[in-house]
Amino acid sequence: MDLSIIVPVYNVEKYVRPCLESILRQGLDEQRYEIIIVNDGCTDHSMDMIADLIDEHSNISVINQENQSLSVARNNGIAKAKGEYILMPDSDDLLIDGSLATLLEKALETKADLVVADFLEMDDEEIANVKDIPQPDAVFEEKTGEQLFLADLNPRQCYVWRTLFRREYLSEHRITFVPGVCYQDVPFTHECYIKAKKCLRTHWLLNIYRKNRGGSATFSFSKKKADDFCIIIAKTWELIRLENLSPQVLHKLQDDVFISLSSLSYATMYHSKDPAFRLKVIKDLRQKAPDLKFTNGMRAKTMSFLLRKAPRFYFTFFEWQNKIRKQLAKL
Repeated sequence: MDLSIIVPVYNVEKYVRPCLESILRQGLDEQRYEIIIVNDGCTDHSMDMIADLIDEHSNISVINQENQSLSVARNNGIAKAKGEYILMPDSDDLLIDGSLATLLEKALETKADLVVADFLEMDDEEIANVKDIPQPDAVFEEKTGEQLFLADLNPRQCYVWRTLFRREYLSEHRITFVPGVCYQDVPFTHECYIKAKKCLRTHWLLNIYRKNRGGSATFSFSKKKADDFCIIIAKTWELIRLENLSPQVLHKLQDDVFISLSSLSYATMYHSKDPAFRLKVIKDLRQKAPDLKFTNGMRAKTMSFLLRKAPRFYFTFFEWQNKIRKQLAKL
């Protein structure tokens, strides 16, 4: 089998049917691919909305599980997958009509570990009114994983749904999602890029990312998400210990983790003014990543020092610094 498409589903009754229909419109022979729906304990009518499609298509199977998170749903889907390649679209997004076959054929031809495509961002109104989407030329640039990591991985856009993953590559390197946490794409994509040998990068458009959807996994911040953020920072930082990483990779990896720390700091600062909660976030991070230390630039060095040596002053400095940066931006 050429391809396994894993679709985790949790309370997306408004969006899941368009997502599944966009997959079925790709024009692929159904003998070549499977769709694995992972019902992550839905409490709405999501599964009812696609029940007829599941019955009508023999290549669709369903995994039913208690609500365990997107990361566990993806891991369980990968464990069941039989395809040479794996695609993991989010259930509230869409595949662009006719976009998948071009990527899949190139992946099968080259046996690349990763095939990374481009995407569009649209809100609900834009999606409802979209007609034909012009595609750029299907030009593929071959890169090593290190080259792909250095040039193409935006740490703020660690989206797994834009990539075809060779299943044996994930298995050989035992790359899985951190169970039970949000932001699980971050350490997963970093590890995939860094360890890959042969990759393809193209500006061919694969997905429509549905932006500004209330209730999505990245829409709000909470104490649980603060803890999850600490976990993904620690898991991404662990990659520093991999052998034979070039100085350039080590530098970017440190910068990427620092960006995650800054995002955690901003979210915590705006979520709560409670000093006790803020201090708990810092202590949790220090516990999960005791060797976290940044050396690229004075700002990173200062925040790193306060994080380790003076956590009570960390957010005071962070707020002051943020005010200065805003004032400078107005000049």
